[in-house]
Amino acid sequence: MKIGELAKATDTQVEAIRFYEQEGLLPKPARTEGNFRIYGEQHLHRLTFIRHCRSLDMALNEIRQLLRFKDLPNENCGSVNRLLDAHIETVANRIKELRQLEKQLKELRELCQTNQVSAHCGILNELSQPMKSL
Repeated sequence: MKIGELAKATDTQVEAIRFYEQEGLLPKPARTEGNFRIYGEQHLHRLTFIRHCRSLDMALNEIRQLLRFKDLPNENCGSVNRLLDAHIETVANRIKELRQLEKQLKELRELCQTNQVSAHCGILNELSQPMKSL
């Protein structure tokens, strides 16, 4: 299949496919005499795997590691478990940070309960103050 067909089959932008090739996540495809890329089933399956990992917010380096394990089907998957555990911890930390951010935004929003002139807006005045150390 051509790159457009692969893009459609995996709901991936053509530029992203080229990027994944450049990053070494997708193997280089064969080329026609007219220099068009020709992709096979292995590209479709690998790109589907990559897209699924990206939907789980995995970084390219994490995906690269998972692909290495996937390419060695007889290896023990303990490293895969450790990689996923580390990703879960990263996500948990981000959730914690986002909850803190939400709290700060709500506190900021409480500073201006009524519509008034901007010069007296509690939000704008607070944002003009030096940042507080955490």
